Amino acid sequence: MTPGARKVARVVLLDPDDRVLLLHGHEPDDPADTWWFTPGGGLEGDETREQAARRELAEETGVTDIELGPLLWTRICSFPFDGRRWDQDEWYYLARTTQSATVPQGLTDLELRSVAGLRWWTSAELLATRETVYPTRLAELLRTLLDEGPPRDPLVLAPEIVSSSRDAGG
Repeated sequence: MTPGARKVARVVLLDPDDRVLLLHGHEPDDPADTWWFTPGGGLEGDETREQAARRELAEETGVTDIELGPLLWTRICSFPFDGRRWDQDEWYYLARTTQSATVPQGLTDLELRSVAGLRWWTSAELLATRETVYPTRLAELLRTLLDEGPPRDPLVLAPEIVSSSRDAGG
């Protein structure tokens, strides 16, 4: 792990149709600079990554009826966002839900200024999109997950170091 990196828990949330829920983010001062990303965020206090995953999912999506599964992937990433550089150590958990309605209920001020909405994506839609999605290999990773199931041991994804906000992700 990168010293001083923010510890983050992310959720790959699947519905009964194997669609994944993604948030649509943008640079707060440039709503045209957009990307899609998985729900999740930084740990608070002494909470575990699993606790943070559940809390962040509830805050960002309103989805609380989940079965939290195994740790799928980890990655180190670094990107500029809202006028500063974010260095993160991210862990991605699989979760399943039958709840398709979403109602964000605990967004921070920064999230209110930088999240334009969310939607469920099929694997085919992710593979076909030209929009920016983080992690950048999510379409391929999701297809493998759906075809083969969760990995026996979490996959360590290549670090993603983004140099400009035009290429950034939450």
